[in-house]
Amino acid sequence: MARVVSVFLPTLPTDRIRRADPSLHADTPLVVIARSGSKRWIAAADKAALKLGLRVGMPAAKAQALVQGLVVADADPSADLQALERLTLWALSQYSPVVAMDPPDGIVLDTDGADHLQGGEELMLSGLVNRLRSRGLAAHAAIADTWGAAHAVARAAAKEWVIVPRGGVAKAVGRLPLSSLRLPAETIAGLQTLGFFTVSDLTATPRAPLTLRFGPEVGRRLDQTFGRAAEPIEPIRPAELVEVHKFFAEPIGAPETIEKYIARLVQRLCLELEKRRLGVRRADLVVHRVDNTIQALRAGTAKPARDTVWLTKLFRDRIEKIEPGFGIEKLSLAAILVEEFGEAQSASSLIEEQVTDVTPLIDVLGNRGGQRIFRVAPIASDVPERSVQRIAPTAEEDGASWPLQWLRPPRLLPRPEAIEVIALLPDHPPVSFTWRGKRRRVSRADGPERIFGEWWKRSAEWIAVRDYFVVEDDSGERFWIFRSGDGVDADTGSHEWFLHGVFA
Repeated sequence: MARVVSVFLPTLPTDRIRRADPSLHADTPLVVIARSGSKRWIAAADKAALKLGLRVGMPAAKAQALVQGLVVADADPSADLQALERLTLWALSQYSPVVAMDPPDGIVLDTDGADHLQGGEELMLSGLVNRLRSRGLAAHAAIADTWGAAHAVARAAAKEWVIVPRGGVAKAVGRLPLSSLRLPAETIAGLQTLGFFTVSDLTATPRAPLTLRFGPEVGRRLDQTFGRAAEPIEPIRPAELVEVHKFFAEPIGAPETIEKYIARLVQRLCLELEKRRLGVRRADLVVHRVDNTIQALRAGTAKPARDTVWLTKLFRDRIEKIEPGFGIEKLSLAAILVEEFGEAQSASSLIEEQVTDVTPLIDVLGNRGGQRIFRVAPIASDVPERSVQRIAPTAEEDGASWPLQWLRPPRLLPRPEAIEVIALLPDHPPVSFTWRGKRRRVSRADGPERIFGEWWKRSAEWIAVRDYFVVEDDSGERFWIFRSGDGVDADTGSHEWFLHGVFA
């Protein structure tokens, strides 16, 4: 069963303008004005303008009279569409092989078989919304079994992201307004005149009278929302994309046949990449079935690749995920992410050194779950939780090193956990501490190591300090604990104790 993500960008026109003009303050109300002859009205308003009572459709003169200092910009639908296209292409490279524009304010993604690369549906949706927010874009996202259901929930829910469980479409959309069905405004007005206000009102009504009065569109949208009619997503493709296709006069479905043609497509793709001196980092296999539905598989590599045998293996290992149904009429293979491909140079040494290449292992494990493969690298920061970062497993070394003057635990907790401590202030180590309900007596300790706050990052850390101790309990386990504050001045910290790490 397909899983479809709908991304709703409610303030895309104003967000686009703010991104182009960083001098606009976040609290400054901004509206976009549309024109038709002498008539001017608000076509889009940002969050600050909406808080002041302005609404889409309000006459521009009235809005300017109500709000002093209102920033007004002319509507530019073509620029908005271009911005939406750029976001769609970005989502294509990051999240799913099947991504399309849902104009004027949305993106739709078929993530069936791709969400595991982001750590599951919850991490995928939350990460998508957070990344858009970091780009200055307000966004809501929902995932459901159908495009219609995801589209409706994303625009109706108050939460930034919503997961509709498999098989839960009827419950999720039943109480939503008729506008959720993507019907024309005049059709919605006519239905409301007859007493229909929610989706469940329509589903409980015989289809024939509705079709006779409003045409087939109402029934079609209902069927698409509930999955009774297919609504294929035609994936967006950039002009410079390297892509090869294979059409079949007779549909195929046998696994060995699919594998044979995948190998041929990989060979053709690698030849095209070789002509352009490129290597593939992310490739998508799109399967077009005769029932007008699409499936897709994505394979990634840790470094640019053109090895036909290896790329074929990455797809062959996942052929069982392809459901041919009544048959496959077309296969497409696209290099979604490419990089310059440099041939490996042999070392100018008299002695051949054995270098173990772990890239194939990274590729295999990464295609099972891309968020699970990473390396940790140091960052120039004395604050422990800021001194480490996750980087790609094949990233180049940047020369940074870990601090050597004090021992650091191999495992840091996600966030320091409060503990109860008996200790003599200000500089003595703890005599005992209680962590997660278990009291531990300290037999050995080393410290304190004083770490100062980084005032250039947060003004609240101007005089903040932490005193860290390495302690060993009577069973031989070692821990890294700290006291917030210097033990004397209350302005330096709360003087509460925390456990921050565990030694092996």
